[in-house]
Amino acid sequence: MILGGHVSIAGGFQLAPERAAALGGNTLQMFSGNPRSFAGPPVLSKAAVTEFTQSAKNLHIAPMYFHAPYLVNLASEEPTGDLSVKLLIAELATASRLGIRGSIVHLGSFKKSEGAEKERQYKLLVKRIKTILAGAFGDSVFIIENAGTRKIGRTLEEIGNILSDVNSQRLKVCLDTCHLHAAGYDISTEQKLDAFLDAFEKLIGLERLECFHINDSRDEFGSLRDRHDNIGEGKIPKEVFTLVLNHPKLRHLPFLLEVPGFDNNGPDKKNLDILKEIVT
Repeated sequence: MILGGHVSIAGGFQLAPERAAALGGNTLQMFSGNPRSFAGPPVLSKAAVTEFTQSAKNLHIAPMYFHAPYLVNLASEEPTGDLSVKLLIAELATASRLGIRGSIVHLGSFKKSEGAEKERQYKLLVKRIKTILAGAFGDSVFIIENAGTRKIGRTLEEIGNILSDVNSQRLKVCLDTCHLHAAGYDISTEQKLDAFLDAFEKLIGLERLECFHINDSRDEFGSLRDRHDNIGEGKIPKEVFTLVLNHPKLRHLPFLLEVPGFDNNGPDKKNLDILKEIVT
């Protein structure tokens, strides 16, 4: 199984693989810089790139992902929208240099929920994703994360439309279990999970599913609230994690924790050990 979590980059990227290994993981997610800034990733020397890639290779950490900053909104007016484009081009370019698979992105939100204004913002969103992919050298991928709140990407239909309109093989999808729970997608039985995956295949295509964020939720099913909890401490039945981790169509994917941690310091070995116990 490919299991890991979001790790800190305090002290530099080169420390991230060691932190992932310390959790007992073999994959990782990290920010490329300050997650509450448009500053983007730092300029890396050739030596820094080599140190990072060699550490990841030695510790068998792969694949690896960036998570885009929280400020990104690709449907927003200037300057936020244009700053988001600039940042993501730099992030995907840095990912290619470091051997990182790509960046997992919350697309943002529409100012208007319907009508001509929403359509205008939607076209702007699609145009900006195309601009990012054209501007970022290398083969890194842009990974849309499903939303659990009233933001872009809450439904499979909306994600499917975006992938179709952008029309690039570098566009992938990350599913978050907390967000699915919040958005009202019931995958609590084998039959319901199969039905969900059938819908995903029809609307998006399972070949586009890049990875999972495996998180419990502090809120009730269908709440449209995105508050993560430790595995087994939230409102998502343990059976959901068991089904997802062991499903034959999913078990080859990377599963990444984004939980508060039992010591409130983020993803930890205890949460990862719970996932390992679930795997059959």
